[in-house]
Amino acid sequence: MILFLASRPVVPRPARPGTTPRHRRSPLTPYRRLFAAPGALAFTLAAFVGRLPGSMLGVSTVLMIATVRDSYALAGAVSATGVAATAIAGPLLGRLVDRYGQARVAVPAVLVFVAGAIAMVLCVRLGTPAWTLFCCAVGSSGVPSLGSMTRARWAALHRDDPAARHTAASFEQVVDEVCFMAGPALAMVLCTAVHPEAGLVTAMALLLVGTLLFAAQLRTEPPPHPRPARGRVLLTPGLRVVLMTFLATGAVFGSMEVTTVAAVGSYGGSTASSAVLALQAAGSCAAGLAFGALPPRGTAGGRLVAGVAAMALTVLLLLTAHSLAALAPLLFLAGMATAPTMITGMTLVHRLVPAARLNEGMTTVYTGLLIGISTGAAAGGWTVDHLGPTSAYLTPASAAALAFAIAWAGRGRLRPGYGAVPDPSGRS
Repeated sequence: MILFLASRPVVPRPARPGTTPRHRRSPLTPYRRLFAAPGALAFTLAAFVGRLPGSMLGVSTVLMIATVRDSYALAGAVSATGVAATAIAGPLLGRLVDRYGQARVAVPAVLVFVAGAIAMVLCVRLGTPAWTLFCCAVGSSGVPSLGSMTRARWAALHRDDPAARHTAASFEQVVDEVCFMAGPALAMVLCTAVHPEAGLVTAMALLLVGTLLFAAQLRTEPPPHPRPARGRVLLTPGLRVVLMTFLATGAVFGSMEVTTVAAVGSYGGSTASSAVLALQAAGSCAAGLAFGALPPRGTAGGRLVAGVAAMALTVLLLLTAHSLAALAPLLFLAGMATAPTMITGMTLVHRLVPAARLNEGMTTVYTGLLIGISTGAAAGGWTVDHLGPTSAYLTPASAAALAFAIAWAGRGRLRPGYGAVPDPSGRS
């Protein structure tokens, strides 16, 4: 985001003689135009209800099992099992959505998830053997990706308007940040102040209601592609570059969360850790809204490299923080590089993957991000124990440098059409 804004002219161009100066466009104009489309607001609100629980599930499961069974080791192992199962099920569900349609896949998937979540709550409460919890974690892993399906609706709704798709991608990233900021906090309050099972039960109810409301918005649902698409999305060279970049970026996010909590605690402000972490999400939200209101410059591949470079630089600056007052603004700055990077990455998925494989492509990339977050959290915890809270920022800094190296090395493969998977629908 920093490199992107730096490339824009600071001094306005003078008006030509004899012409009337144009009125300055409001930054909200692109977003008003976005939601002027029929049905856009309805499916966005429904999806938000169903997307918020996504960031609640892991925290709720860990707190519930750790509180009732008094074992964080068991809680972490069950949560890791769920993440691994989701990594396998996610792309498969995305492929089914592309082939059979969003409503026909999302509704059965969420019902299976609800059955697994109810079984998890009952097994925890009734004291069943530990292996039953692992079975429940696998059974409840088929969570429909409403974020990917929402992005697919925007792509279909504005298929002939690249500017609107850019604004939509920016808005969706802001929604993701809001969910990741509010979800864990809500889960923690419910599990600790209400009941150990309250977080998972609430997340289950919200996901069920949100998915059913979203599936009911049939007029904005993209048409399915019943003809099986040839090949696999992972055969697309450019998508592999985005996937590996997002894998390393996820490691940045996961390790930064653990490291920041430890660093804030070492400064004597452990109660402020949630607020400090929220600054990173706030920076990403602000940058995402600004990025969506501005027309994109240069190529998408170039913007991805620039965004990852800015992220690597701002995360490296965290190593210079030795107090809470210094850490807070640096986290906000690091967050500002997040949204443009994620937005550009998803834009590249839209361009690199054929329309008949769009949900599968987006879900695959987000699965890589999820795996990276889990791996980064584990690595961050190890470095906190062995290097100390402040020096542990070497882990997210190293992950960010790796993300930049991957994006830079693969920038030539990010051109649309470079080794693309054939599109059975005939679109390029």
